[in-house]
Amino acid sequence: MENPSESIFINRELSWLDFDSRVLALAKEKSVPLAERIKFAAIFGSNMDEFFMVRVGSLYDQTLLKNNKLDIVTHMTPSEQIAAITPRVAELQAKCDKYYQHLLSALKENKYIKVDFDHLDKQQEHYWKAYFTSEILPILSPQVVDQRHPFPFLRNKEIYYAAQLSSKNDGVYYGIIPLSGQFEQLLFIKNPDGTTSFAFADELIAHYAASIFNKSTLQNACLFRVTRNADITVDEGMMDHDIDFRDVMSELLKKRRKLAAVRLQFWPSAPQEIVKFLRDKLVVPADRCYTQTSPLDPGLLFRLASRVSADSNPAFSYPPARPIQAPADYDLYAEAHKHDVLLSYPYQSIRPFIRMLMKAGSDPDVVSIKMTLYRMASDSQIVQALINAAENGKEVTAMVELRARFDEQNNIDWSKQLEEAGCTVFYGFDDYKVHSKLTLITSKVNGKYHYLTQIGTGNYNEKTSELYTDLSFITTRQEIGEEASAVFNNMALQRLTSEADTMLVAPLRFKSVLLEQMDRQIDRARRGLPASMILKNNSINDPQIINKISEASCAGVRVDMIVRGICCIKAGVPGKTENVHIRSIVGRYLEHSRIYCFGEGEDMTIYIASGDFLTRNTERRVEVGVRVDDREIAKKLRGILDLQLRDTVNAREMQPDGIYTRVKPKQGEPPVDSQMAMYGYFQHGFETAHPAAPTRKAAAKPVQKPKRPTPHPHKPENKRFRGFLDSLFGHKK
Repeated sequence: MENPSESIFINRELSWLDFDSRVLALAKEKSVPLAERIKFAAIFGSNMDEFFMVRVGSLYDQTLLKNNKLDIVTHMTPSEQIAAITPRVAELQAKCDKYYQHLLSALKENKYIKVDFDHLDKQQEHYWKAYFTSEILPILSPQVVDQRHPFPFLRNKEIYYAAQLSSKNDGVYYGIIPLSGQFEQLLFIKNPDGTTSFAFADELIAHYAASIFNKSTLQNACLFRVTRNADITVDEGMMDHDIDFRDVMSELLKKRRKLAAVRLQFWPSAPQEIVKFLRDKLVVPADRCYTQTSPLDPGLLFRLASRVSADSNPAFSYPPARPIQAPADYDLYAEAHKHDVLLSYPYQSIRPFIRMLMKAGSDPDVVSIKMTLYRMASDSQIVQALINAAENGKEVTAMVELRARFDEQNNIDWSKQLEEAGCTVFYGFDDYKVHSKLTLITSKVNGKYHYLTQIGTGNYNEKTSELYTDLSFITTRQEIGEEASAVFNNMALQRLTSEADTMLVAPLRFKSVLLEQMDRQIDRARRGLPASMILKNNSINDPQIINKISEASCAGVRVDMIVRGICCIKAGVPGKTENVHIRSIVGRYLEHSRIYCFGEGEDMTIYIASGDFLTRNTERRVEVGVRVDDREIAKKLRGILDLQLRDTVNAREMQPDGIYTRVKPKQGEPPVDSQMAMYGYFQHGFETAHPAAPTRKAAAKPVQKPKRPTPHPHKPENKRFRGFLDSLFGHKK
């Protein structure tokens, strides 16, 4: 058996928790503004909810099967993975509670004081009791659990008050109060001394709830919260061809609400009698019951962060950093017909793309618009542009993926509106999710068809375009348009795309192409030639790709990986991955773009794509990418990678034991914040210059490392550093 210290593999679930740890670390980082630190604590809590709902839920399902499914890289059984997860979750929650106390201290120093209901003075007691009686008590719905009152259904991610009661006639029994009523969950009071008191409604209710059960004796009580499994799958038996797939998904969403409980959260003071009662009723083992002093619902921290950030104190929040807006006369539709265009979110506005869709929808030359839709905003202007185009008589086709987790209902609603507007809507494959970000606009001019193709790394979502870093490549190259057209036709006919030259199309022409590129670098290294790879994505656990990266390292290929989240390969393991360098960028924005770069200079080949290196992306999804042959855009993409490899603000580097350590600037050097420096990078992003014609291979010289790094974090308009950015990225003055 291989010594764990010599293995290059990391379990997926433990790697997920490592990412959550990096997010949580920002909640204690004093260089991060206070409201943002609170938000990172909230994000950690939200991530943990998803972890239990999706990953632990899936593992729980697998433990019920006769033939356990093993982890594909570490070969751990589901039970072994749950056993490994349990202490790690407890450790992270303890850290979160510790950081939460630090945040409360920092809030107090800034005149935000949390109400302590165990130590109220008479005036405070009078005020809060009156508030509880008039504003909350009338809309509470207490329930008792006894022989005549069955145990109620407890909703996912909602907080409840549990009470152990007794009376002369009934003996010991229990009461439960749902705390999700239509009342303010977070309360603020402006005090005469200039301070602001804030209170969580669940703690307020817990303080006075005993009065609700006035005919009984309250023996014990506590707050608790249930997390339920959300890992739903489409059963083949449900796939009746006479039933609309939307109806199938609607039924599945109803079932999700009632799936098994996978976690219980309690106050630390929760009495064991109540814990056992709830565990027995919900069938939750003891190792999935957690206590915490931080709020049970991370939504409360999001609300608190929002209120604090609304304060006029600029030190509480990140400085404003709005997307770069295009000039009023900028026409992306026209520019894309002159040359390839690269947009980068959130650094550039998504508005030009929306205007392009609107213009295409009314252009008399445009025949059709086709688009894949995975996660859309609830008030999507992008979908509205498709609806307008259909109403203008254009042939509009929308591939809507109804199985986008937690966005199913939103996608169901939009698919109905698209159909009602006259769009052709289909839902992809039975066995493959369509995760592609692909748009195809077809026009007919002088009897000939022309294509405008957009390929992106992120969703067509105006909201997330301001929070996630993503890339959007737009081209009118005919060969790419023809390949995109074939992809749409294949999807409509339930066929996988098996042939493509410039485009990557999973599952048949994605992993295989990238492995071929890795083999080329391996061959170069073995022949004594320079060889390198830079791989940027969100996650990796595909064992075939991991083994190929190890092979490349052993051959002498320099492998730099920028992996935000799950990373199941270790860096720097002697004799296996000693030439592999892995870092994670976690900062103000969620890193979401995927860039795959092979080689240097004239031999460099670079792709952007929608897919990561998880087996779900490489083998069970329809993902789309594109080789970028435009030398100027390829150079720009390489510049993004080089900048992130120099980040000393948001970067953590993996050590051979799998532990991540903070990357700090060298003595005498200012910090390098790759995210904020991107604003300077794209300051000329909406220029209407005409770059050289694209070539088969992107010719770009290796970017030289500057002597001075990027500006201080959160100062994108630092003029002192503009010269560096211009020289680094080739901007025109």
